[in-house]
Amino acid sequence: MQTIIILGPTGSGKTGVSIKIAKKIGGEIISADSRAIYKGMDIGTAKPTEEEMSGIPHYGLDLVEPGERFTVADWKAYTEEKIKDIKARGKVPIIVGGTGLYIDALIYDYQFKGPTGEKIGDFEQKTCSDRTDIKGDYLLIGISWETEELRQRLEQRIEKMFSKELYDETKYLVEKYGWDNQAMKSDIYEFAWKYLNGEISLEEAKEKCFYEDWHLAKRQMTWFKRNKNIVWLKLEEVYSYVLKCL
Repeated sequence: MQTIIILGPTGSGKTGVSIKIAKKIGGEIISADSRAIYKGMDIGTAKPTEEEMSGIPHYGLDLVEPGERFTVADWKAYTEEKIKDIKARGKVPIIVGGTGLYIDALIYDYQFKGPTGEKIGDFEQKTCSDRTDIKGDYLLIGISWETEELRQRLEQRIEKMFSKELYDETKYLVEKYGWDNQAMKSDIYEFAWKYLNGEISLEEAKEKCFYEDWHLAKRQMTWFKRNKNIVWLKLEEVYSYVLKCL
């Protein structure tokens, strides 16, 4: 049984199509998002809601408190166990996310030097450089967008995210974990907090958030484009392609 991996830049539509596929094929979803691991960071990391999950089991969300140590080695070990469990129950594992190092660590079986991977990226260099020999049965699908289309999607998502719910979530996180918590820096929470404190206007907050997301998307695509094992498709092509491959 293949493990399906649906990847792509932030805002590309990975979550929605993966849930649609999971409902059709009896799949269960494992997140490969290094921001979604944090508890309480829901709206700002665009986690799917219970309603959006449509009853599909999701793993890899809310694993640790913001700022708590969780390395790529931890994610790899966690995900390998979940894949075994999902397959043992006759279900299909579907890994969904945009954190390239997480995905590479899994499919190329990076071997970490420490028992818990003390330093992210501290793996054998020969394994890191080998992007042709996948260690397992994986179907890698990347969601591709034209530049301007992706920019528009990100702008629209940010417009929706800046809401009372986001402001309440930001206040809660700051009250519970403090503003020095690194997990909330360089993210939508930083700009929402500055807006709430009158440091910047709402439009400035949205603009800064957009450029943060846009630069993230470009970094993600640069990472993924090095991987020749990925089949790149338009969002509307992904569902039918997966069903054809199974």
